[in-house]
Amino acid sequence: MRRVRLTTGHELALDGDLLSVLETLYREVTLRKHLRVSFEEMMREIQGIVEQMDEGDRRRYLVESLFLNTVTYENEMLDAYMRRLTAGKKKGRGRSAGRTA
Repeated sequence: MRRVRLTTGHELALDGDLLSVLETLYREVTLRKHLRVSFEEMMREIQGIVEQMDEGDRRRYLVESLFLNTVTYENEMLDAYMRRLTAGKKKGRGRSAGRTA
C-alpha cells in the first residue's frame, strides 16, 4: 500500500478511502491551526497529496470524490425539498387550524 506524507510529517496510507484522507486533512491541517486554516493552505496540502499519487490512485480517489459529492448534493437537495414541504404545512396552520366548522 502506497503512503504519502503531509507537510506536517504525518504519513497517510492510500487505501482508496476518501473519508480517511478528509479526516487526516481535518486533523493534521485544520485542527493543528486551531480552525484558522486558509483556503490557500488547504489547497497546497491537497495538491501535495495529489502530486504524490500515481495515476491509478488519482483515478480511484477522483471516482470516490465524485461519488461522495453526488451523494452529498442529493442529500442537500432532498433536505431543501423537505424544508419547503414542512414550511408549506406550517404556513397553512393559522388560527383556524384544528377548528371544526
